[in-house]
Amino acid sequence: MQDFGRNEGMENGEPMKTVLILGAGFAGLELATTLSDEVADEVDITIVDSSDAFVFGFSKLDLMFGRKDLGSVRVPYSHLDKPSVRFARETILTIDPESRRVTTDAATYDPDILVVALGADLDPAATPGMVEEGTEFYTVEGAARVREMLPSFAGGDIIIGVLGNFFKCPAAPFETAFMLHDYLDKRGLRSTSTIKIASPMGIPIPISPEASAGILEAAGERDIEWCPQSKVTALDHTAKIATLEDGRTMPYALFLGIPVHRAPQVVEDSALAEDGWIAVDRRTFATKFENVYAVGDVTSAPVPRVGAIAEGEARTLAEVLIHQIKGGEAPAPYRGTATCYIEFGGDRVAMFDANFLSGPTPFGSFTAASEEIVASKVEFGASRRRRWFGID
Repeated sequence: MQDFGRNEGMENGEPMKTVLILGAGFAGLELATTLSDEVADEVDITIVDSSDAFVFGFSKLDLMFGRKDLGSVRVPYSHLDKPSVRFARETILTIDPESRRVTTDAATYDPDILVVALGADLDPAATPGMVEEGTEFYTVEGAARVREMLPSFAGGDIIIGVLGNFFKCPAAPFETAFMLHDYLDKRGLRSTSTIKIASPMGIPIPISPEASAGILEAAGERDIEWCPQSKVTALDHTAKIATLEDGRTMPYALFLGIPVHRAPQVVEDSALAEDGWIAVDRRTFATKFENVYAVGDVTSAPVPRVGAIAEGEARTLAEVLIHQIKGGEAPAPYRGTATCYIEFGGDRVAMFDANFLSGPTPFGSFTAASEEIVASKVEFGASRRRRWFGID
């Protein structure tokens, strides 16, 4: 087992800061890229992740509905080639934030700066019957499994169920419903099928009545039923019955589930976890431990769990760390802004610009779905592939 300590490298006689980033999602990749771009000569960065490839969250729907195959949605981390950045495919075993020591199945790390960007894990077993049903679609494996099941679906009642009180990408249940509507229509099964969205949320996008109204109008036009404040708490896989938190039941022929989200077990087992997540200073993403930071879905920051949000948090943290290394003017606090794309089916995409922390209350603006916004969404993904992996 290798040992990676602090201040091991030297540049111009000065010790280089060792930075350990746990997790290679939106936040980890953006942080590593920015630090490499700005202070490559002054940092030695290691990114640790148990996966061998990155996948955009929105690509799982492309995979599920046959727009793309598995190979085309995966971006192998072997493409990651940045100055002063090393990728290590390892499983994290323990995190000790007090000493900033991290152990994996291959090494022990004692970095100068530790950043936890491990995202949120999914827990299908938290809802009785979900594992047996086998139709969660929030993982690559789950989306691929549903893709294989859909061709044999012969019509009937469909429930898209949100099983936890919060989840990644609030618009995703509706995107799934809109794309499923198109899929069934092409197969001649829409008239013999119903689509319901059951969610504990009161409206689709809580900070924007305008965006919510646009989404619900599109759902109504497609005869998709919205069931707000309806949390599914159990599934009877044999009888095909979903039980809701208030005791109501819904029959289904196909249940597509968004599982309960939780912090990774290694975080829960550490001193970082408070009420299940990592508490941070929302301006700088510092934890209560010296030189330990956290960004993205693993934190309890008052923003949604969305890739574009995690990327923005990482950008702010990069500025904080660059200031720590180089000095100068203190960076501006995180503003909580992001642009999110919403699939409406029919080769149309809407756009939502959100601002969570810059005003007295969160707000946002909604741009109705169009074919023109499709190109913007494509470029969003392409630009990240270029920036993070050097892939055109």
